[in-house]
Amino acid sequence: MTTTLPTPTLRDPGPGLVVLDPDRARLFQELDQLFTTIADELSGQPVLGPPLLPAQALARLDYFRNFPHLGIAAARFDDAAVTALSSGTDVGQLPADATPATGYMLPSATCYGLLLSLEGAEVGEGLRLTAVGRCFRNETHYEGLRRLWGFHMREVLYVGTQEGAREHLDRSKELILGLAGRLGLELGFEPANDPFFDKDGSRARLTRLDPVKYEFTAPDGTAIASVNRHRNFFGERLALTSAGATAHSACTAFGVERWVHAMLLAHGDADRALERVRTVRAEHPER
Repeated sequence: MTTTLPTPTLRDPGPGLVVLDPDRARLFQELDQLFTTIADELSGQPVLGPPLLPAQALARLDYFRNFPHLGIAAARFDDAAVTALSSGTDVGQLPADATPATGYMLPSATCYGLLLSLEGAEVGEGLRLTAVGRCFRNETHYEGLRRLWGFHMREVLYVGTQEGAREHLDRSKELILGLAGRLGLELGFEPANDPFFDKDGSRARLTRLDPVKYEFTAPDGTAIASVNRHRNFFGERLALTSAGATAHSACTAFGVERWVHAMLLAHGDADRALERVRTVRAEHPER
């Protein structure tokens, strides 16, 4: 006899912090299975990235020149704070210097950890990796599943030749739009408006002149996926080579919670959205 358990009432812990209830959690899991299918189509080998990134390594990649306002640093309590807390001191009463920096940052994108792990590598004709990681961003505001302190990002990273990077992005676009159509999602496709700290800086101006990132957007404007052309930037900064030449790289990214949001927007509730996802998955059971 199967016992039907009651659905718990779950409350979000704070602004920008969301707990997915069982229905939305199942939708999340099923969607990521579909993204994994796309990663398989792109020949991405599964890996797991690190939970923290060295700040000095990110500095070498111009992260703090471009996105210092998004970064969230990892800190820890010093010895005096640990003693005070263990004696019952309220955490809000600790001095500002009670949490010294560790030199590590929370990742704001999954690909950073993967790229750093490849430093100095020769990748032959091309290497493809896929991982899902929790990413964190300090935003100006937070809104439902559209904008969170922390969210999951499934990425498929390509490192190799310039032509290989172009083919990776072309194929990714085709696969994403095909999946969206089967899921009943109408997506826009447009150049990204990345939140550079200095919008008049050289990197921001170059991006406007020659867009390297395109986003797939839901009808309400939520960017739920992107394709990103890195040119040879990471190849030069990380001494990555492909067949002896400086490597080019590109990545395909899915914001998993944002896809949950888009499916709820398109289908009205989690039950109908989940039914649509499972129908799509059943069309290709071998995957």
